[in-house]
Amino acid sequence: MIIGTVTGNIVSTINHPYYTGKKMLVVEKEDFAGKPSGYLIAVDGGVNAGIGERVLVIDEGNSARQVVSDSQAPLRSIIVGIIDRIDTEA
Repeated sequence: MIIGTVTGNIVSTINHPYYTGKKMLVVEKEDFAGKPSGYLIAVDGGVNAGIGERVLVIDEGNSARQVVSDSQAPLRSIIVGIIDRIDTEA
């Protein structure tokens, strides 16, 4: 899984039919300290994530397709959780 922060929405008028009605978001990937390490585009997996929220992302096609229960979905990255906090041992 990947930790990241939602930084934007993707809006498209022409797309694969699977994406119709789906919320696509830009996620800035981060390390545990919050340092940026690139970005990805992910579908919201029903958690209703918004801009500025830290999220958990699955970035592996087969796992993402299992989340949506569709083995043929053209999907790689899916947001599966919103992070409240990260606790680490000191």
